[in-house]
Amino acid sequence: MKIKFWGTRGSTPVPGKNTTMYGGNTTCLELTIQSGRKVIIDAGTGIRALGEELVSNNEQVDIHLLMTHIHWDHILGFPFFAPLYDPSTRIRIDGYPTCMKGLRSTFDSKMGDGFFPIKFDEIKAKVEYLDHLKQGELGVDGTAIESVPLQHPQGGFGFRFREGGKTLVFITDNELRRDAWEGRKPEGYAEFSENADILIHDCQYTPQEIDGREGWGHSDYQSVVELAHQANAKKLVLFHHDPSRKDPEVTAIKSQSEKLAEEKNSPMIIEAAKEESELEL
Repeated sequence: MKIKFWGTRGSTPVPGKNTTMYGGNTTCLELTIQSGRKVIIDAGTGIRALGEELVSNNEQVDIHLLMTHIHWDHILGFPFFAPLYDPSTRIRIDGYPTCMKGLRSTFDSKMGDGFFPIKFDEIKAKVEYLDHLKQGELGVDGTAIESVPLQHPQGGFGFRFREGGKTLVFITDNELRRDAWEGRKPEGYAEFSENADILIHDCQYTPQEIDGREGWGHSDYQSVVELAHQANAKKLVLFHHDPSRKDPEVTAIKSQSEKLAEEKNSPMIIEAAKEESELEL
């Protein structure tokens, strides 16, 4: 499995000189599974550049799109995903139960004339909603995908991918806190992430910042490192960087996270997600 980051930023896109290292686009990942099929996670602004690349290959686009939730930064790029306007494109969508409502909302609005010149029903691609993940496992060409509920306002899903004896866990927009929402505690996420080869987790805040942001649905690096340690993850990738965070500040959070791991005598590798960077399982 190959993983490519097309958007790593949280909340709102932030292009400019301060985000050239880690990127300014919002959440979008491209997974190329063992069969060669592509599974996309979220449709933040990063999906626009991904769509341009897919179209440039002059091949039929046949993908799965998994949606963690429908907050604006995770759906904003969907109308600009070029394969939507090709009748040969096939997109199978799954994820949090409200995901189709959110994706449609980027085109249509009941409060006026809409948010986009084209209506959702006018796109040319064949779009199919699967609705498997809220009920159980989704299989894609031998790759097993499971979901876990997030601690985030209005809810959401994290995902676990198992393929060829390897495990990738992707959990963004998730608050690791003791006063759990609906019975969800950090221990449950550690169990879901157990022995992950790669764990990608929301790390928007510092421990000092999180005190004034409880209930916002995001995590600080201290909690994330502890989660990865408890889960025995081999590699931790810090994700969903705060939009106010300049590149050197993201690097500093990575360094502080590495120090915490060293104090725990943990051999885990820690990285901060970079736009257009790639990982391989």
